[in-house]
Amino acid sequence: MENIRIVRRLAALYPAETASRLKRAVIEGQVTVSGAVVDDPGALVTGTDAVVFDPNRKIRRKVDTSLTILYEDDDSVAVVKPAGLLTHPTEAKEKDSLLSRVSSRAAKTGKGRAYIGVVHRLDKETSGALVFARSRKGLVSLQAQLRAHTVDRRYVAVVEGNLEGEKGTFDWSILEEGERRKRVAREGETGIKAITDWKVLERFGIATLVEARLRTGRTHQIRIHFSHAGHPLVGDQVYRDPKKPPFPIPFKRQALHAGHLGWEKPDGGKVSVSTPPARDFEELLSALRKRKEKAGRPGRPGAPGPSKKR
Repeated sequence: MENIRIVRRLAALYPAETASRLKRAVIEGQVTVSGAVVDDPGALVTGTDAVVFDPNRKIRRKVDTSLTILYEDDDSVAVVKPAGLLTHPTEAKEKDSLLSRVSSRAAKTGKGRAYIGVVHRLDKETSGALVFARSRKGLVSLQAQLRAHTVDRRYVAVVEGNLEGEKGTFDWSILEEGERRKRVAREGETGIKAITDWKVLERFGIATLVEARLRTGRTHQIRIHFSHAGHPLVGDQVYRDPKKPPFPIPFKRQALHAGHLGWEKPDGGKVSVSTPPARDFEELLSALRKRKEKAGRPGRPGAPGPSKKR
C-alpha cells in the first residue's frame, strides 16, 4: 500500500481540523501511530496504520536552546543546524527552530531586539552550516551573492549504489510535482535551472560517499538530482522509489550534510566555515566501511563501478 505523509492521513481522518493544527499536534506529541507517539510531520504512514490524534494528550513543549557558532561579526552569524531541527517555523508556528535559537542568543548578548535575517535554509533532516544576517546590510549582501551563485556551498552525501566515474555534473531543471515534492523536468517541459557538481570521496560497493557543490540552490536539488540519476540518498523517504528493497543499513533521515560555506563580507573580506558531519552520519560511514571490509572490497575513490545513467 502506498505511503503517505502523516498530516495528509490525519486530514482525511479529522476533516474538521486545519492542516496547520494537525501539523502542530504531531510536533507537540498528540498523535500516535499504532500506539507510539510520532512527532515528525514528515513521517510516512500507510492507509492501514492506526493513526490517532488525541487533543487531550499532554503537549510536549520542551525547547532545546543549544547552539554552535562557527563565525560571527556585525553583519552575519554562521551556526550548525542539527538534523531534525527546522531552519525557521512553518505555518504551524513551531516554538523551536534554528532561527529562534539564534534570535534568542542575539537578544541575550546584545542590547534590545537584535536583527536576525534568514538568508537560506536547510531541510529539517539535513545537518550542517547555515548563515544568518545580523544586519540589513549583511542580508542584502548575502542574498545578492546567493542570486549570483557565488556563495561556496559544499555538501557531503551518501548515495545508494556505485557511481560511475570520479566526478560529474547534473544539469537538470526542476519542476514542482504535488505537495512538497519536485522532479526533474522532462523533455519539452520548462523547469527552474538547477546545476550540481559532484565528486566521489569514497566507495562502499552498495553506496558512495560524494561531495556535492551547488551552482544553483533549488529546494531539494541534491536529493532530486541523485535520485534521477538512479542513486537516491540513503534514508531519503521522499525521492527514493518505495518499491525498491530497503537499504541494507537503516538510516532515519536523508544522509546529507552541509559541510562548508564561504561568502564575501560587505567590506570585501572573505569568510569560510566548515563543520564535520553529525554523529549518526559518521556511524553510517563506519557501518558501510565495516561491511565493505567484510566483503573484501577496496573502495578507493574513483574506482570504476556500475552505475545507472540517465
